[in-house]
Amino acid sequence: MKLLVGLGNPGQNYLETRHNFGFLIIDLLANKLEVELNKQKFNGLYYQNKDYILLKPQTYMNNSGDCISSFMNYFQIPIDNLIVIYDDIALPLGNFLYRQKGSGGGHNGIKNIIEKLGTKKFNRLRLGIGYDKKFLIKDWVLGKFFYQEKEEIKKIIPILLDSLLELIKENNFEKIMNNFNNYGMRKIS
Repeated sequence: MKLLVGLGNPGQNYLETRHNFGFLIIDLLANKLEVELNKQKFNGLYYQNKDYILLKPQTYMNNSGDCISSFMNYFQIPIDNLIVIYDDIALPLGNFLYRQKGSGGGHNGIKNIIEKLGTKKFNRLRLGIGYDKKFLIKDWVLGKFFYQEKEEIKKIIPILLDSLLELIKENNFEKIMNNFNNYGMRKIS
């Protein structure tokens, strides 16, 4: 069984913020799969079938690892079957990158997951949100996407969803990285 986790913050105040990009992708994936995240466990909102779980931790970003580690333990999900989807200011908007390991890179949600799982080696999908240095980082990530940013995101949504659907079907993370990272990093020269 695979565990696909989108990171974000619960509540109306955080809807459509850059920090909730992971939640957005999980919602769009659920819609594409015609399923609904309508169960709650371990402070997480989720959907489950025999092949995968789609999860949105409701612990707030900085404590995401609590929910994720509880799901992994309860459902006996191996670390190789975890995929964490989250916003990343280090990548320009409109870029995404699949990775098998890495540091927290200043992302408190990822730092907490590393701490709770005891490893930096877990699959992840980094979603570029860029960073305008006119803003404090906190204000940037908790700010809502501008109209132009939303338009840019719409361009990558179909390929992101295709990559995640393929990952669910084939469970070959290296193949997904090879097939989709070139597209995801198209804007970086």
